[in-house]
Amino acid sequence: MTDSARQACIVGIGETRYAKWGGITDASERGLACEAVQNAAADAGLDVGDIDGVGSFADDRNLGVLIARDVGMRELRYAGMSWLPGGGGACGALGSAALAVEAGQAEAIVVYRSLCQGQHFRFGSAAASYGQLPTPGFHQASNLLEAEMAFSLPFGMFSAPIAYAMVMQRHMHLYGTTSEQMGAVAVATRAHAQRNPRAVMHGRPMTLEDHQASRMVAEPFHLFDCCLENDGACAVIVSTAERARDLKRPVIRIAAHAEGAPGEYGWGPFLDTNGSDALYAGGGTDVIARDVWKKSGMGPGDVDVAQIYDHFTGLVLLVLEAFGFCERGEGGTFAASGALAWPHGKLPNNTHGGSLSEAYMHGMNHINEGVRQLRGDSTCQVDGARTCLVTSAAGVPSSAALLVRD
Repeated sequence: MTDSARQACIVGIGETRYAKWGGITDASERGLACEAVQNAAADAGLDVGDIDGVGSFADDRNLGVLIARDVGMRELRYAGMSWLPGGGGACGALGSAALAVEAGQAEAIVVYRSLCQGQHFRFGSAAASYGQLPTPGFHQASNLLEAEMAFSLPFGMFSAPIAYAMVMQRHMHLYGTTSEQMGAVAVATRAHAQRNPRAVMHGRPMTLEDHQASRMVAEPFHLFDCCLENDGACAVIVSTAERARDLKRPVIRIAAHAEGAPGEYGWGPFLDTNGSDALYAGGGTDVIARDVWKKSGMGPGDVDVAQIYDHFTGLVLLVLEAFGFCERGEGGTFAASGALAWPHGKLPNNTHGGSLSEAYMHGMNHINEGVRQLRGDSTCQVDGARTCLVTSAAGVPSSAALLVRD
């Protein structure tokens, strides 16, 4: 049992400005990480020197030991990196920080993500893996991931849209999901972004007709089914309930967190297709959904608002199904009903605009928005919100967290 005084809570959130890919030229990716950490400390009412732990995920380029030094931490007692790949790791890094705080490994841990893709290759692309697009012929793999990619790259699996388009094609075949139903996810989040001045797509409303008219990227994904590409950084500070009560912000408990995937999932359908038909078309988040509800003693009916990772609209539908907000195969119908839209939807989702319309920060901005909702500070505030589900990406080994304001 966790000592109630050491229950992990989120005490501060921070971020930088967001800009389209290549839009930030006056700061480095590392500098943006430091700025987000400093902003989170200011939000919490902490001195940066009071932070004694760092965490991130998916091989973050911004080394934690250097960030700790650069921002002026007096002591580093925890440094964690989640193995969860790509967008699957934000809630996993948050959960690892929670465990470390509850175990007494550190007193205040900052989890951060900085992406300045205009200064680097696009995260997760074939070019990023190889340093450049490979020329025809043999190439010596430099790590296990590259070796695995050798079984998919020659057949055109060059990018995430292609990989997850295949998953959604299977879901559409099995359950009758439509492009218009996926478009309902994009339209709802774009509407939320119109109220959020931080959002890259603020001031650029979109209709379902606009969505359907946008160019095809990888069938069935239109351009507006795909997340943005951005520069920016986010950070979240995790500390104990005892300390949180002495700080200036409302106490937001991390009531439950989970991470992982079915054993045969590997990297997910981007590289592996060894699972069952249902698993392939399901996104692989059923196991973390099971664990979040079991650990929290709650269920879908207890959630007031959600922040579901939206790298692609269709993958949001898979998470809705896995977490029990609707039956398997009914995610499209659920979204098309208006359930995800603020203010009248049954489950307002990505009230900041999400990765589709606020910014693509590998889901760290989803955690920030969850905290804002429970503080009552969102630009699309859900009245009386006390419980928020935040999930990381479906389609890779992933993670989730349930945030509660008592």
